[in-house]
Amino acid sequence: MGRLTRRALGVLAAGAAAASVGAAHAAPRRRNLTFVLVHGAWHGGWCWERVAARLQARGHRVYAPTLTGLGERSHLISPAINLDTHIADVTGELRWKDLQGVTLVGHSYGGMVITGVVERAPERIASIVYLDAFLPQSGQSLNDMVGFVSGGGADPVAPIFSAEATMVNLADRAWVDAQFTPQSAASFSQKLTHTNAYDRVARKTYIRPIDFPSPFSDAVCAPLRQDPSWRVHDIRGCGHDVMIDKPAELARLLEAA
Repeated sequence: MGRLTRRALGVLAAGAAAASVGAAHAAPRRRNLTFVLVHGAWHGGWCWERVAARLQARGHRVYAPTLTGLGERSHLISPAINLDTHIADVTGELRWKDLQGVTLVGHSYGGMVITGVVERAPERIASIVYLDAFLPQSGQSLNDMVGFVSGGGADPVAPIFSAEATMVNLADRAWVDAQFTPQSAASFSQKLTHTNAYDRVARKTYIRPIDFPSPFSDAVCAPLRQDPSWRVHDIRGCGHDVMIDKPAELARLLEAA
């Protein structure tokens, strides 16, 4: 094969560059994101499996820690486990895995947890998502907001809700009921003191399954819908456990968040 002239080499280089630019415009590179998904009361990391699989298939990193005393860690249940314990669980996940630019998601009781986490590690959080979750004022406990948990005796635990009560789809109710585990009542009664660090996160989202009756969630959403620094998304056709009932739609919303 003969030697290429400088002119021929220039033509080839220009063509390659043009092809590269064209490919970039035709198929922009997807940005890989990092998600930390925090479950609600009586749940465990298991509840995020369907959502996590979809996000991972799109190239994202996903962590769904199970809080102390729940799920596969239910053997650790103790009256001493409180909200601080669970905040430390997730803060430790961020620190020891050196996670940065995190989209931090909290479902239901998990909203209490992520509100505390962002106080302790704000520099690691790029986006925060409340999934039909509690958003406490400073000095409030979950019991202060809804008052549905009470405990007493030597080993107080919160009564477990049923999958029917959270309106899980019929096909999954037996599975979800089998997965639920008791939770220390102290995690519901401990008050959370914070400085509204969550409101200083640049990207803030609230996701509301509007077919699930929740006066508290509706009250939380009302001012957020009028706040331009928040995005509020309504999901129809599912219960409180959106990650089980609508995993594909939820995965898309989390990716957008």
